[in-house]
Amino acid sequence: MHGILPLIVLTVTVCTWLWKRRRTTKLAAAAGTDLLPPNRQDTKRPCADPEADAVTEALVRGEWQTAAKVISAAGTDWEHRSHLVDVVAERAAEDDTWLRAWEAARPDDPDAAVVRASAQVTLAWEIRGAYTAEHTTAEQFAGFHRVLGEAREAFERAEALALPGDPTPYVKKIPLYMGLGASHAMMLDLWNEVTSRAPHHFEGHVRALQYWCAKWRGSAEIARDFAGQAAATAPPGSLLTVLRLIAWFEHEDETPSEAYGWPDVLGMTDDALRDVAAARPDDRRVAEVRHLLAYFLTKQDRHEAALEQFRAVDGYVGALPWSYRPSPAKTYCRYRTKALRGAVNGS
Repeated sequence: MHGILPLIVLTVTVCTWLWKRRRTTKLAAAAGTDLLPPNRQDTKRPCADPEADAVTEALVRGEWQTAAKVISAAGTDWEHRSHLVDVVAERAAEDDTWLRAWEAARPDDPDAAVVRASAQVTLAWEIRGAYTAEHTTAEQFAGFHRVLGEAREAFERAEALALPGDPTPYVKKIPLYMGLGASHAMMLDLWNEVTSRAPHHFEGHVRALQYWCAKWRGSAEIARDFAGQAAATAPPGSLLTVLRLIAWFEHEDETPSEAYGWPDVLGMTDDALRDVAAARPDDRRVAEVRHLLAYFLTKQDRHEAALEQFRAVDGYVGALPWSYRPSPAKTYCRYRTKALRGAVNGS
């Protein structure tokens, strides 16, 4: 009898655990009926972008005038201008027939010039590929450096034609410097060109942070120092507090898994949450921050807060941290499911 009691207790415990797990799974499934499966997640963008869709569709038809119009209309909204240049340059890297027509019609157009320079850098990185050096062929490296050389000349022209105060050519030049292996001194000179025109440029800071990461020309310490200084001096709503999360994520292999629960990491997560709350609701950059917040909050078992971020961006996974994974949509949905079950279970 004494030997049977522990077995009965164990059996009851296991059955109770299984029942609770099945119940949580069913409740989570019911609560997540409005969430999209992996095959319905857009892996190219972090959020809906009707303007970018319209521009891309026009470029597919060869209508460069639409791109010229929207970039010009961005005026001195440097963040928006920078985003639109990326959208247009990405298409130009695939087929620049319409860009050549634009350049022929408007030879000294600063917008066409910065699109050309940006497209050259995008093309160079596509030629190189995303693999590490040991898995990149000599032919890929040769093409990479040849196109980077062309991009260097294109940037000189874009800078000469740029409107006063426009940081866009200098922001777009950062990946060129990464590819060329530019020295710290060169990067600091380029960074001064950016910040003297736009001190809190979001994309500029995100790109510069990549240069200062250990995988490129810096280290975890340098990257975190850069992110911390930028976040400390940025106004609320600038979203630059996310730089600290990015710097941490880029070097997460150097820290134990429980580090996500450390007070300083919890604090930087809360800072980013406050930054999102202070930002304009229509600011598309908010989605990029929400994706990273969803990841950090899930890792911290703050499931309800994480689920709030997941619901705000669901349908789009073209952002950190998912874009670093072989299957971004599946990785995103796996973390989302963990947050959903944790929220339902109250854990």
